[in-house]
Amino acid sequence: MSRGIMAYCVDTNYFVYFCWMGRDESIDIINDGGELVQAKSPVIISASRSTDIPAFYADWFFHRLDKGYSVWINPFNNVRSYISYSKTRLIVFWSKNPRPLLKYLRRLDETGIHSYIQFTLNDYEKEGLEKNVPLLQERIDTFKRLVDRLDSDRVIWRFDPMVLTDRISKDDLLEKVERIGNQLKGYTKKLVFSFADILEYKKVKANLEKNHINYRPFEKDDMEYLARGLMGLNKSWDFTVATCGEKIGLEQYGIVHNKCIDDELMIKCFSEDKQLMDFIGYHPENVQLELFGGKSNPSNKDKGQRLFCGCIASKDIGIYNTCPHKCEYCYANSSKMIAEANYNRHKQNPYFESIVGM
Repeated sequence: MSRGIMAYCVDTNYFVYFCWMGRDESIDIINDGGELVQAKSPVIISASRSTDIPAFYADWFFHRLDKGYSVWINPFNNVRSYISYSKTRLIVFWSKNPRPLLKYLRRLDETGIHSYIQFTLNDYEKEGLEKNVPLLQERIDTFKRLVDRLDSDRVIWRFDPMVLTDRISKDDLLEKVERIGNQLKGYTKKLVFSFADILEYKKVKANLEKNHINYRPFEKDDMEYLARGLMGLNKSWDFTVATCGEKIGLEQYGIVHNKCIDDELMIKCFSEDKQLMDFIGYHPENVQLELFGGKSNPSNKDKGQRLFCGCIASKDIGIYNTCPHKCEYCYANSSKMIAEANYNRHKQNPYFESIVGM
């Protein structure tokens, strides 16, 4: 099994790291054109940090899963890479609207591939920061339906990112979180949040200013105020509360650093899957079980993510500039117009090897 190549690829506009590390074998596959090509065969798929595959590309994804592979296009050099699903044991879905997944969950069960969902459920309706997401109550209903079909460990609530503007104060954010949290009590085990780091994302800063959204950067005092407020609310929820990719330590309030691609959750939910456990380095005969099911293996950390990200290695199959949610704070689209054009191109060729239909 190859160890992969480790390198940083940094987009200075987005401050996002793209490279793919891991221990994924290269195998030969036959593509749709009948050609013999080499493909990577990751054990863990991330679908996706780069675009909302469940909301807009679920039909494409499950068609490609049936085909056995898809194509990922590197955004920096446009090099195409083949991704085989022949050895995939887990898919981590990321979405603001995963309702289209509901009709595919039985099919996924039949493949024997595990899954869990990072469900971003914010409330910026009044401020119009997420123009193309469904209404809040519809999304809460989707959340509950997914939990009923999966379980509360496997649908994770994200209020991500928290945004401060001239129309959204710290107390407004806490009220928004409270309204959602009260409805999700008993439906999830974890709340993950982050603070919008707009000054680090030049395109986000420019887009907000272009659209006359008067954002305010988070100061340390703001973060600690929100941490205290969240943990006060959490007394009635009893969630694990975690930050995503944040430098600041909030452990004194009971808030931990999150791992979105989470080996400890995998051990808790899928420990019977030997191939997945071998990949993450978990061997129960050698590891003392702890609260979440086992100790993580530090060598599995995804070195292609931000410094304070705790995720283990996975392969993200999404492509930037393809998400039509049109969130005002989005780091994954350089412009709404480009994202819309790419989505329209996809719709013209909806089952092509790559999301963008080319």
